[in-house]
Amino acid sequence: MLYIGYHLSSVNGFEAMGKEALLAGANTFAFFTRNPRGGKAKDIDPDDAKALISLIFDNDSPFAPLVAHAPYTLNPCSDKANVREFAHMCMSDDLQRMEYLPGNYYNFHPGSHVGQGVEAGIRMITDLLNDIMTPEQTTTVLLETMSGKGSEVGGRFEELARIIDGIKLKDKIGICMDTCHVHDAGYDIIGDLDRVLDEFDRIVGLDKLKALHINDSKNPIGSHKDRHACIGEGTIGLDAIGRFINHPKLAGLPCILETPNEFEGYKREIEMLRSY
Repeated sequence: MLYIGYHLSSVNGFEAMGKEALLAGANTFAFFTRNPRGGKAKDIDPDDAKALISLIFDNDSPFAPLVAHAPYTLNPCSDKANVREFAHMCMSDDLQRMEYLPGNYYNFHPGSHVGQGVEAGIRMITDLLNDIMTPEQTTTVLLETMSGKGSEVGGRFEELARIIDGIKLKDKIGICMDTCHVHDAGYDIIGDLDRVLDEFDRIVGLDKLKALHINDSKNPIGSHKDRHACIGEGTIGLDAIGRFINHPKLAGLPCILETPNEFEGYKREIEMLRSY
């Protein structure tokens, strides 16, 4: 079964997101835990969270885990202490809030070391995660593969592996692979997907791959730019993305569309990819 959804707005609450996802033909979805640019989070209505859980479990077709997303502006490895402290506060609060929807995923961009060096960046990321993750949490934290622009950490599989190596609660950490990001980072998912997945398995381990972001790219391979395109309208193309989502090593993982679309566009892309 293909588990596919898209990034929904959480403004109207959990149950509303679930109903919209079902209307679009989705059986998973993503949402921001707070404003994508950071800041105070909206209070959670426990009854609303329970309503979404009921909606998912009462649905005729099974749902894959949901993939919550931390704000883009968080930088756990900034060279500024106050920026790191803000990331710590938001992510710690988010993990507590995620327990209203137990057993799901919390995805974040590892951050940019802004000139401090990759080693320093990895150390700061692991320190933050080790400080906020708890044995009691039911949420799995996901590191997102990045395009490697500027001083981003996570543009190479080796960097993600080193972060995981430093995490104490290894059963609560995983990876979300973004097709646009890995393509822009230089991994040939168009012409040699088997080799890319074998390399990921050797360096990180496919058992750590928990979710997928499905995006076309506006840029050529290795551009290190990260500009998403609608499915079939970019340099990766529909056929390559179709092969990606149907690869047996990726079967059963939640696929989240982050393409520049509105509801009808996402619904159309879901139908198109299901046809594969």
